[in-house]
Amino acid sequence: MLDMRCAGGAMTGTGGFSRELALRVFEGYVSRFDASDPKVALKLEHMYRVAELCDEIARSEGLHGGDADLAWLCGLLHDIGRFEQLKRWSTFRDAESVGHAELGVEVLEGVEGARVADFCDDAEWSGIVMSAVELHSGLRLPDGLGARTREFCEIVRDADKVDIVRVFSASDCQSVLGLTPDEFRQGSISDAAMAGFGERRCLGPEDRQANLDGLLGVVCLAFEIVNPSARSALERLGYLDDLLRRPFGLVPSFTSPDTRSKWGRIVRVFSA
Repeated sequence: MLDMRCAGGAMTGTGGFSRELALRVFEGYVSRFDASDPKVALKLEHMYRVAELCDEIARSEGLHGGDADLAWLCGLLHDIGRFEQLKRWSTFRDAESVGHAELGVEVLEGVEGARVADFCDDAEWSGIVMSAVELHSGLRLPDGLGARTREFCEIVRDADKVDIVRVFSASDCQSVLGLTPDEFRQGSISDAAMAGFGERRCLGPEDRQANLDGLLGVVCLAFEIVNPSARSALERLGYLDDLLRRPFGLVPSFTSPDTRSKWGRIVRVFSA
C-alpha cells in the first residue's frame, strides 16, 4: 500500500487548505474499519492512487495551486462510501447493496469525522467535492453541470478509470470476476458487450450478459477518458497493455473459438 503521507505530493495546499490535515481526518475515519481486511486495504490503495492521479492530471491540464489541491481532495474522497458499503453488506457490488457514490454523499453529509466540512471550509470546494463523489461512477455526467464542476468531475472520473484498469491488471480473476482460472479460460464475451466495444463506449449493465463482459467493460473505460494527460498516463503506466496481454496474469488461451476471435479483435484495436 502507498504511504498516505506521500499521497498527492505536496503536504500543504494554498488558501488555508492542508493536505496533511485532510489526510489525518481521512485516516481517522477509515481507522473505524478493519485495515487487515484485504478489501479495505485494496480500496485504500485505490483511493490514494486516484488522489495522486487527480493531482497529476490537474497539473498537466494547467491547474495549479488550490485547484490542484481540490482535484487531489476529490480523488481522495471519491470512494469514501465503499467502507460503509463493505461494513453493511460485506460487498463492493452496488447491485447487491446500494450505489456506493450515493452512500459516499451520505457519509460526507453527516457522519462525524468524515463530513465534507471536516476536510475543507470553502463552500465552493465542498460543492465540487460532493458532486465529484456523487457523479464519479455514473455511466455519463448529467447535462447542466457548471463548467468548473464538470472539469473536476472529469478529472476524478478519468483518474478512477485509469486506476480501475490497474486494479484489474494486478488482480486475480477469482477476486474481481468470481471465476477460477479454468472458468476464465472457458469464459465467453457476449455480442451485446462487443457491440458496445465496437461503438467505442463504456458498457452499461444491459451490455454485460456473459461472464467475461466485466473484463471487457474495464477495457472499454479507455474509450471515454476525457483529459489527454489521463490517456497519456494510462499508456505510460502500461496497465491496459498488461491487461490485454496477460489478463489476471493468465495467458488468454480461451477454449471457445468465439471468445478467442473476439479477444483477438479487442487486442488488435489497441495494438493499431
